Amino acid sequence: MIKIRILLLPSLVVGFSLHRQVAPLQRLTAVNNNHRTFRSSSISDNVETLPTIQDDNEENERLIKQEIEKELVTKKKKADKKRFIKNERESIAKKKDYLRGAGAFKKVKSEVTAAMRVQFDSEMMNKMKESPNYMLEKDGIEFYLAKDHGFCWGVERSINLAYSAVETFPDRTVHITNELIHNPMVNEKLHVKNVNFIKKDADSNKDFSEIKEGDVVMLPAFGASLDEMRDLDARNVKIVDTTCPWVAKVWNTVHTHQVRGLTSVIHGKYAHEETMATKSMCETYICVKNLDEAEYVADFIVNAKVGDGRAEEFMVKFKKASSSHFDPHTHLKKIGLANQTTMYKKETRAIGQLLQKTIMKKFG
Repeated sequence: MIKIRILLLPSLVVGFSLHRQVAPLQRLTAVNNNHRTFRSSSISDNVETLPTIQDDNEENERLIKQEIEKELVTKKKKADKKRFIKNERESIAKKKDYLRGAGAFKKVKSEVTAAMRVQFDSEMMNKMKESPNYMLEKDGIEFYLAKDHGFCWGVERSINLAYSAVETFPDRTVHITNELIHNPMVNEKLHVKNVNFIKKDADSNKDFSEIKEGDVVMLPAFGASLDEMRDLDARNVKIVDTTCPWVAKVWNTVHTHQVRGLTSVIHGKYAHEETMATKSMCETYICVKNLDEAEYVADFIVNAKVGDGRAEEFMVKFKKASSSHFDPHTHLKKIGLANQTTMYKKETRAIGQLLQKTIMKKFG
């Protein structure tokens, strides 16, 4: 009888999941079976060839090495995934002192909602809404109310969160990094509630020196840049995020662009608060303000040649509206579209159609 001894090294059973152990053992069993078959056939030829323990160990070590290499590849992929901008943003947002959503302010929500109704409701407008044509006649004059009017859902949500934060933390200093929305009445109301608006210089750089440990800092409906989020996270403050969910949805779109290796073409004004936040969530981007600028980009994609001088002209035009490493010859081959949510939807759609036709014309 031939005795075959299999030596299991510690690294085979430590640090690997079960499904990673099974495959090496199955292959090892197959090796040993081959040894048995070979010996049986050798007996008939009066030649005896015995498998050695050393051979088994070498095969075992080879299989273990393969598993370790696979594990390293898997870990590298996970490490690469962590480099996505979205992962850093979400890691900040998951911390206990980062508040977003009405669930954080349940105790004051109903009170704040009632106060907002008093502030923003209008008796005259309510009467106009009762009319089929949104019309009110007075002294022979007909007044019409636009069918689409007032705040959108995202803005109402941001106002509610901001007012709720002030009511929830009456004994703390409350700051806001920008105007909550572009509405003087709402921002004045926050001033009355003693909210400190962070000061900015001529280049829109914000002075966070007034923010102290333990303060409350609100992010406006437009959102905040990733650099601002990092800065505030390091200051040990409580952050109230009132960012409109539709803005955050755009950030998810540019994340998809990064994952797929696309350049984000953002339909928006590069110096607008929302677009400044969005472009900070991009790896590579260029902002186009309108259809005219989009047509300029489209013409470059189709007609520009390396060395013809058009790239230098292009970068002069879009220096402030593109990422620091932007190269029009390199970064306009694969593109995706995002937008500033306050831009006209029809124009965004037109820009999307233009760029789609342009890429098809250039690359087929």
